[in-house]
Amino acid sequence: MNIVSILFSYVVFPGFLFTAVIGLFITWIDRKVTARVQMRVGPPWFQPYADFLKLLLKETIIPEGNSKTLFLLGPMMGLVAMSIFSVMLFSMNFNPESSFVGDVIVMVYLLALPPIGIIIGGSASKNPLASVGASREMTQFFAYELPFYVVLAMIILKAGGTVKFGEIILAQQAQGPFMHSISGVIGAIVILLCTQAKLSFVPFDIPEAEQEIMAGPYIEYSGVALAMYKLTRAMMYFLMPLFLISLLWGGLASWWAILKFLLIVVLIVLIKNTNPRLRIDQALKFFWIGLGTLSIIGLILAFNNL
Repeated sequence: MNIVSILFSYVVFPGFLFTAVIGLFITWIDRKVTARVQMRVGPPWFQPYADFLKLLLKETIIPEGNSKTLFLLGPMMGLVAMSIFSVMLFSMNFNPESSFVGDVIVMVYLLALPPIGIIIGGSASKNPLASVGASREMTQFFAYELPFYVVLAMIILKAGGTVKFGEIILAQQAQGPFMHSISGVIGAIVILLCTQAKLSFVPFDIPEAEQEIMAGPYIEYSGVALAMYKLTRAMMYFLMPLFLISLLWGGLASWWAILKFLLIVVLIVLIKNTNPRLRIDQALKFFWIGLGTLSIIGLILAFNNL
């Protein structure tokens, strides 16, 4: 593979541009379904692109007295991470042989960079409300990662102990999707709710609760920097359901993956629109005690091939 094709894959397809365009379109689906749930018409399809362009045309104001490097590093981290994650996800779905040892761990690390970027950016803002939001983001991050990692261990166990993403997909093609088992269903529920938290959607929009801390870690952001944060979330919104399908529901090689993807997106939207926001202590109990226990049960069932 030459340098041109490598750059194309990371910048155009299936990397940054492809993921960004589809991610913004998914946010329109979210807003449209939300509007229908609330008996409204909703925005036109181009509204997310217009909002993003408007932010790009606005001035990026950097608060006085803070670290300019850290302030701008926060939004950049997530954007770069999701571009790399997208290339790995699609490449290893359609060419499992390109997988390498430990790539699942690498992908998990890449998924951790967007919330870490939010923590860094919010902490660098030198704003008390941004610091509160960054603190909440950090606390919630440690909360939902525990059940997420336990489910990942369960998936590795069901795939025969491999830590290659491509071999996890091949194992499902050989013996059927892991989701066609009790432990697989439990794993899907846990990952779905962890996805809700990773996206900071209700009931886990605690770090940026607008009614309490006025957007939290984003409060000092504007212009291109704020656009990068919003674009990172849109890209995650597109990639996280695909990650779930890849790990538990047979991968993306079939056209059925599109319907599976839309079903997961609709479930995320419905959860977001039918639940109140939790307090941070309630979120901790929910993830550590509730989902943590559920994920351990799934791991035990996987040990017994259930």
